[in-house]
Amino acid sequence: MKFAVGTQDYRSIATHGGRTRRFLVFEAEAGGDPVEVGRIELAEGEVLHLAGDGRPHPIDAVRVVITGSSGEGFINHMKRRGIEPVTTLETNPVQAIRDWFAGTVKTAPPPEHPHEHHDHGPEDAPQEYHGAPA
Repeated sequence: MKFAVGTQDYRSIATHGGRTRRFLVFEAEAGGDPVEVGRIELAEGEVLHLAGDGRPHPIDAVRVVITGSSGEGFINHMKRRGIEPVTTLETNPVQAIRDWFAGTVKTAPPPEHPHEHHDHGPEDAPQEYHGAPA
């Protein structure tokens, strides 16, 4: 099964899934060690906060996306794409995948933003982002 883990530095988990431009891609099965099999680097206009649900996206190749704190709009976008969104307080990507298999994910609370997120459908994409980058 493929996992994408949001990151800024290719070492730790990023704190804002919707604005993350880099993802580590892992292949993993229950009981085995996750193996990094690739990386996704998104253009600014491809960040998941802006990507509409109706067009293909590089993230579509994974089954689970793991990030730090992420808002309801991001979570809903992932679900509509058939991708399970996971938010975690864990900073180690491999440990976060192990936690997912074990059912022990340390769930991150939603982010506190000075702006309001809007959960738009594909007809409204792309969206303009009004917050600070992660």
